[in-house]
This record gives sequence, C-alpha cells and structure tokens, in this order.
Amino acid sequence: MSEIIQLQSIADLHKLFNLGDSQHPLLAVLDFSKVSENVNQNSKISTDFYSIMFKNYCKNYIKYGRKTIDFQDGNLICIAPNQTIEIDNEIEHRENMLGWGLFFHPDLIRVTSLNDKFKRYSFFNYEVSEALHLSNKEKNILLECVQKIQAELQENIDIHSQYIIVSTIELLLNYCSRFYGRQLITRSQTNKSIISQIESILTQYFADGRINEQGLPTVKYLADKVHLSPSYLSDLLKKETGKNTQEHIHFYLIEEAKNLLLNSEKNINEIANSLGFEYPQYFNKLFKKKTGKTPMEYRNFN
Repeated sequence: MSEIIQLQSIADLHKLFNLGDSQHPLLAVLDFSKVSENVNQNSKISTDFYSIMFKNYCKNYIKYGRKTIDFQDGNLICIAPNQTIEIDNEIEHRENMLGWGLFFHPDLIRVTSLNDKFKRYSFFNYEVSEALHLSNKEKNILLECVQKIQAELQENIDIHSQYIIVSTIELLLNYCSRFYGRQLITRSQTNKSIISQIESILTQYFADGRINEQGLPTVKYLADKVHLSPSYLSDLLKKETGKNTQEHIHFYLIEEAKNLLLNSEKNINEIANSLGFEYPQYFNKLFKKKTGKTPMEYRNFN
C-alpha cells in the first residue's frame, strides 16, 4: 500500500523538498528547477494548504482523482487542502524540471477579504485532467505574479507585507479564472458534445421513471457519467448555456412536473412524491420559483 505523506505546514513542505528554513510560516514559492524531493515511488501526498503548480517540462506523472496527467506540455493545476495527489516517479529520473509552485496556508487569508471570495475559484475542485493549458503570454502573466510574491518574501516583513502578498495572490487567481474561461470557450465543440450527453442522460433518466426509485439525479451523478469533476461540469455548462448543472437538473424536473400536472389526475402531493420530494411544500416552492406560478395555479391556468 502506498504511503500517504501528510504535509500540515509550510515547514513540512520545505522538509519534503530538502530546503532550509521557510521565509514565511504560511507561504512558500518554489522554483522546481532548484529543488529535489524526498518522495518514494508512487507516494501519495495530502496537504493542509492550497497548492498552485506550473510545470513546463518534467519526466514524471501526477495522479489526482481518477486520472493521470503529464506535465510535458506545460499545465497549471490548483489543489485545495485535504486533496490527495499521487506522484509516479517510476517513469524516468526527472531532468530539466522547470516550473514553479505557490503554496499558502488558509490562515494566510482567513482574516482578509480574499477569504470571503474564495468560493468563486471553483477550479480548486477540478480534476488534474482538467488542468489549465496556458499560452506563452498567459504563462508570463502568472509568472510575474509569482515573482512579485517571491520578491516580497525577500523584503523585511512590515505592516504592508500581508496586504501586498494576499492582493497579489488574488490577482493571480483572477487571472486563472480568466484563462479558464478562455479555455472553456476554445473547447466549445467538445463542450457541445458534453452538453448533448447531459441532455440525453437527463431525458432518459426521467423517461425511465428512475426518479421514483432513486430520487433526483445529483450533480455528482451527472459529472461521473461524463467523466468530469462536478465543479468543472457546472462551470462548463454555465459558460455554454447560462445554467449550471443544478439548474439543468431543475429544468428537466420542472418539465416533468408540468407533464404530470397537465396529463395525469394525480393531486399535487402525489406528484411531489413521485418526483422525489419528501415534503410537498418544497416542490411548491421550487415550482413557483422556476415558473412564477404554484403547481395548482399552473394546472388551473392551462
């Protein structure tokens, strides 16, 4: 069984990469061309901090979630705390490893405005196979942000240090959001195929009456069907259709509800129950939110 290396602090990270004392207790910037890691083959690593890593070229593979990705083309990955990645360094000895890593503990941003905004950066919950493929211009923009953070670490800490560091991290994350948006657009044809799959899955799910036995399909259920992470699928659908995954599920649910209201003699409670609602008032509330009418008003109006 593979060992799991738990990195609880930035100091643990420095120890893993055979570095000296850390410059900051909650933050580290690493140049991968200048570090060596003390990791056994197929080791799994879990951290208590955020990791943003870019590797331009290296002869090893990383597994995260269900899939494997190699970094030979130059990709950026963002990993949230308590996620597990697997390093497979059995392929070849790593040579010419270029790139950088930015690592910061949640405590660094906990009392800042960035902490409240962090949920918007959904790419921290993507699979590694959904990594961000950067153009040369984009690589340089992110590198400049990292270099600014590194330069600030070299300065004597003063009352401005945390603000400058955290605001630069926020700038970098906002650029990542922009570049992921660009990537979703440039993969539009692939995205349309995924949208078609989602529509077919939902149509069949309701047609088969599976909602009576299994309840409403979840976001994770749909994501697994198309081999994507729930966060990536929701962002993809939102970019292409204006509705996230949950909103797509609700759309098909309401359409099924309309069919039952107009084409069956079931009362509202029976319809709510057949659609997986334990409490009819939840069904009434959702239906009115989506249509502007209660189920009974809709039935009477039509």
